[in-house]
Amino acid sequence: MSTTTYDAVVIGAGAGGLCAAARLVAAGRKVLVVESRDRVGGRASSEQIEGFTVNVGAIAIERGGVFEETFGLLGVDLDIREPNPATVFRVEGKTINVAKGGWGMLLGSFTKQAAKIGAKFADARAGDLPEAKLTTEEWLAQYTKNETVHAIFRNLCAAIFAVNSNELPARAFLTYFAVKGAFKRFGFCPRGTVGLWDDLSGGIRSRGGEVWLNAPVTALHAQDGEVTAITVTKDGVAQRIEARTFISNIGPRATAALPGGEAFGAAYVEQTKQFLKPAANIVINFATQERLIDVPGLVTFGKTRRLCNMGELTATCPELAPAGWYLYVAYAVPIPALGDFDEATEIEASLQDLRDEFPGFAKAKMLSVRVMRGEWPAQRSCAGFDMPQDTPLANLWHVGDAVKDYGDGGTQACAYTGREAALKAVKLLDAVPA
Repeated sequence: MSTTTYDAVVIGAGAGGLCAAARLVAAGRKVLVVESRDRVGGRASSEQIEGFTVNVGAIAIERGGVFEETFGLLGVDLDIREPNPATVFRVEGKTINVAKGGWGMLLGSFTKQAAKIGAKFADARAGDLPEAKLTTEEWLAQYTKNETVHAIFRNLCAAIFAVNSNELPARAFLTYFAVKGAFKRFGFCPRGTVGLWDDLSGGIRSRGGEVWLNAPVTALHAQDGEVTAITVTKDGVAQRIEARTFISNIGPRATAALPGGEAFGAAYVEQTKQFLKPAANIVINFATQERLIDVPGLVTFGKTRRLCNMGELTATCPELAPAGWYLYVAYAVPIPALGDFDEATEIEASLQDLRDEFPGFAKAKMLSVRVMRGEWPAQRSCAGFDMPQDTPLANLWHVGDAVKDYGDGGTQACAYTGREAALKAVKLLDAVPA
């Protein structure tokens, strides 16, 4: 078995892993990324279906902040096109643009308590947050019983966090929407979201980093509280890869489940099984030859069974579909999202929502219906139930959506974990010269 040594090895080429690798090569480190699949991007990748570029999961990429900063470190442009307006709500058949009116405009039509609810967002910004056990649904019920308002909040929880409002801590909801700031600028990549990861991978390689595809990790090797190496299968051959630091983007549960994962200790391995709460959603990709709704960005719905939001990607990126077609992706969240559910029932409820909202959906060309759950979920853990990035092994850190900052969400949250892990790795590398 051949042996190669690196400053850092990143397991998994999802958003967090690639962002960590990008920052490490920008810092002049020798880096290897190993990915078990045949493409980069993880659950934010894309595939070709009948001439359409279809996104597997995430589509909205934020402009500004740590994500774009990471690309900039390698001189890579963030190839996205921003819809305007970026976000609208569709409630009772009407489209509401909240860009100017904010929460007051959105809620004011449905409840007299809009100002009171809005004030609670201001309180949250000042650090006054509800107790950790209170769900978003319970928190909202203190101020209004209006079904439409509850439906809007449920679908916001579903759209951002892939859970229902009775599953998400209100503290996490308010942290995201009031403290971190929601409705930010974002865009779509005209080559599918995978185009961004291909660009970032190219930037990593241009700085001397390596990205291996079809290269699953088959074992973790540890000694004296540190990881010493991993075993990777590449081109059918097992290779031992040694490194001074390791970053895992496959989630704490899958990392601890690797052969050799017992080095984390029994208590930690059990924690990955019991504490994390994977969240599920349903991703529906379809196309029509007549536009269903004239909105270029994301649409969040009011009262629905399961459907939470939808986007027409060809409004900004016509290259994603053959001429004459409009390409859509709709997201739905099952009930429950954090427990077991019947896929057929939940898919049918989601499709019925689309039929009810858009009569033209009856003529749609279905491209894919993907249920994100289990080992390939929408979120590796619901917001509010994340584990730390640090592990009992001093030179291994996690990145991704099971170790997010509290109340964070979206691809930006994964990029943030990538930055933090890279900083930790560089600090250790600097402290212990090779």
